[in-house]
Amino acid sequence: MLHTDTGHGAFKYRQVIDLIAENIDSGTLRPGDRLPSLRKMSERVGVSVPTVRQAYVELERLRRVEARPKSGYYVRHVKRNDLVDPTGNPGGPPVSCACRTLMERVYDGINQPDLVPLGIANPSMARPVAKGLHRAMKRVMARAEQRSLGYASTVGEPLLRRQIAYRYLDTLGVNVEPDEICITNGGQEALMLALSSVATAGDVIAVETPAYHGVLELIDSLGMLAIEVKTCPEEGVEVSAVEATLEKHPVKACVFSTTIGNPLGVTMPDEDRRRLVDLIERHDVALIEDDVYGELRFDGQRPMPAQFLDSNAHILTCGSFSKSAAPGYRIGWIVAGESVDTIARLKRAFSCSSGFLQQLTLAEFMASGDYERHLKALRPELRCNADRMSALVAQHFPAETRTSKPDGGGVLWLELPDSVDAELLFDSAIDAGISTLPGKLSSPRGAYPNFLRLSFGHPWCEATEDALKWLGAEVYRMASASS
Repeated sequence: MLHTDTGHGAFKYRQVIDLIAENIDSGTLRPGDRLPSLRKMSERVGVSVPTVRQAYVELERLRRVEARPKSGYYVRHVKRNDLVDPTGNPGGPPVSCACRTLMERVYDGINQPDLVPLGIANPSMARPVAKGLHRAMKRVMARAEQRSLGYASTVGEPLLRRQIAYRYLDTLGVNVEPDEICITNGGQEALMLALSSVATAGDVIAVETPAYHGVLELIDSLGMLAIEVKTCPEEGVEVSAVEATLEKHPVKACVFSTTIGNPLGVTMPDEDRRRLVDLIERHDVALIEDDVYGELRFDGQRPMPAQFLDSNAHILTCGSFSKSAAPGYRIGWIVAGESVDTIARLKRAFSCSSGFLQQLTLAEFMASGDYERHLKALRPELRCNADRMSALVAQHFPAETRTSKPDGGGVLWLELPDSVDAELLFDSAIDAGISTLPGKLSSPRGAYPNFLRLSFGHPWCEATEDALKWLGAEVYRMASASS
């Protein structure tokens, strides 16, 4: 019998999909079982028949069910992706970035026009919000046309800083003073300013592994050294590994994503997050939290950033609208706390200020409620895209391919057969009009040669599905050629 008591409340399209998937995963529905008819399911969960039909069609696309003519929908046997292997103990001394040349090649490649953009982590584009932002900008221009063309203050427009502070209060129940926030040119500048405020050239920075490649390039560009910390593919960075690293090496700062890391897309358990805060406080080490994906957890349950678990002045939180709303606006921020004066001095030296019109527009966008409405629509879209991509990988890639199981964000992390070189795959894919991101870039040592990061943060279309099929066939070819 189908269990419908899932506590979701009012069922809609996505929730019908979740209901069926949960019953399949729990074994309540088994391969070969017939799903309730459209009308019966409609009556059970209180939604329209077209909504149920839409959900069943999507489940068929995900290869969880199959339609049989004049008979209905049935649970099908589906090959599921194994989870990527634990990343193991990286070991080794602190190092500088080993993949600078590859980084340059990848950026040259992925920025070519007309590519299927599987190499760019751009989740907000899965459901673009251009019209809403344009309306907000028109309202701003109508009120303050001349003022909006000027320079903003170094630390940022007060209206936007207040809106960001209010959002922390509204979504997490924490009190952040607007004066503790500094607006930056995207999340990358936020990370750069945060690192520059706590460390200098030659210092050792601990990073999770696999890591966001932009952090590794930034550490290298600042003349610092990176050391990898063992990371669980389901629960994020391992606190015991952090402790061992701090005891063995002169770490100056840690850069971690405790909520929706990139590329694994997982979240640290609350208890581990608290242990991490206690640990870095005992060792008097700075913690920089890369929280640019924090708003994009699929279930909408935003965990508490580490900074708000303690009053430790050595914790900085870096956020951005680039992943959640407007990548081209290049607006991010740092919750700098007592370090705000240091951050402001560095910001003034590096870039003076951030775009005034963009700040005013985002402040208006948030104040109107459009930002929250956008996120509520974006999260299920991203979750659906993640499911679609995982299903296509399971269908078209070799059986030994493993994938991440992200809690949110916009990317999937793939472990390909050992014999497949993801760098060579990147070159072949570019020639075929597809961008990817080789796994080597996610390690300062150039580890993960047979790993690949793929983005599902774009509107789903036939070109995306064709690109995944092509990649699967190419991986098969490369694996066969080396055997």
